[in-house]
Amino acid sequence: MAVPSARPVRPAERDIRLTLARGHQFVTHVAPERAQRIHNPVDGHDVPVPHFGLILTVEEFQTFAERLKAAGTEFVIEPYVRFQGQTGEQWTMFFLDPAGNALEFKAFADDSQVFAA
Repeated sequence: MAVPSARPVRPAERDIRLTLARGHQFVTHVAPERAQRIHNPVDGHDVPVPHFGLILTVEEFQTFAERLKAAGTEFVIEPYVRFQGQTGEQWTMFFLDPAGNALEFKAFADDSQVFAA
């Protein structure tokens, strides 16, 4: 099972490059002038805008969430099931990367619900 390990690659002064599971790569740029935080209400939570999202399997999500909790990660939105019992039901969590960018990791028990409306 591949679980995102967020291993840094090609270090640079103004950006952070991370290698994730299955060859995915995430690149973020340090932008201290982007301090304003904007949120949209979704399912009773304030979802940060903009944000980057990555879909995992439920097992990968649970393992990653436990690793983040054990590491003392400060969540914007703690791991939970969003839209429980509704169309688009999903596990989700949000936290900020070291540059302050919002990241969402989610998982669907039923992958056909990824783009369900």
